[in-house]
Amino acid sequence: MGYGYIFLANAQDEYESSISWYNERSRLAADQFIEAVDHALQLICDHPNRWRNEYKNYYELGVKKYPFSIVYTIDAKQGLVIVSSIYHQSRNPKKKYKK
Repeated sequence: MGYGYIFLANAQDEYESSISWYNERSRLAADQFIEAVDHALQLICDHPNRWRNEYKNYYELGVKKYPFSIVYTIDAKQGLVIVSSIYHQSRNPKKKYKK
């Protein structure tokens, strides 16, 4: 049985601003970005412990064809993946794991 997922407010803001950025350049690129993130989230929900455990209880999976990683924690009791960041690789890595 797969997990569900939720976005923390910061992750939701990052995701929406990234979609807006791609949408300003190309609707197709924005749609493909959404599909790539959805696919990565499905992989994470199917096997949450499979991906890199980079720091403390944070896991990370790169989004194919885009310079983003999905940073998340796992709440096994509730069966939830908690997305803390849709992290762009050009940003300061020291801020990657902050809530």
